[in-house]
Amino acid sequence: MFKTISDPAECEVRSVIRFLNAKNVKPAEIQRKLIEIYGENLMIDGMVRKWVRQFNDGCTNVHDEARSGRPSVVIDGLVEKLNEKIRENSRFTIRMLCDEFPQISKTVLHEIVTNRLNYRKLCSRWVPKMLTDVHRTKVAVL
Repeated sequence: MFKTISDPAECEVRSVIRFLNAKNVKPAEIQRKLIEIYGENLMIDGMVRKWVRQFNDGCTNVHDEARSGRPSVVIDGLVEKLNEKIRENSRFTIRMLCDEFPQISKTVLHEIVTNRLNYRKLCSRWVPKMLTDVHRTKVAVL
């Protein structure tokens, strides 16, 4: 019996399908071999047939193609402007920032402030999330 591989990359599975298809293995047999190696919940039979059909039509790319999507409103210039506003008034609220930047939602603003700029709420002020050496040693001792 073979050892099963858990959580394979999609391109890895597609490469196996491409390889077996090049050896003229039927899609049903490819599906059986995939289940044997990768487990039951990998890919349905219809998807295996779809990839076999694409490889037979001349497709050689096993990676996901870039898809068009909604462009991100978070750009570096916006993050810098947001940081300047915060530095002007450290007692800001997300709602105040929404008034300054009406084109951006509250959740996106909160994400920028906490994740991109690394601020956190301390009492009624937002402060940068930076530990001093003293704080680091206290955390290391705990």
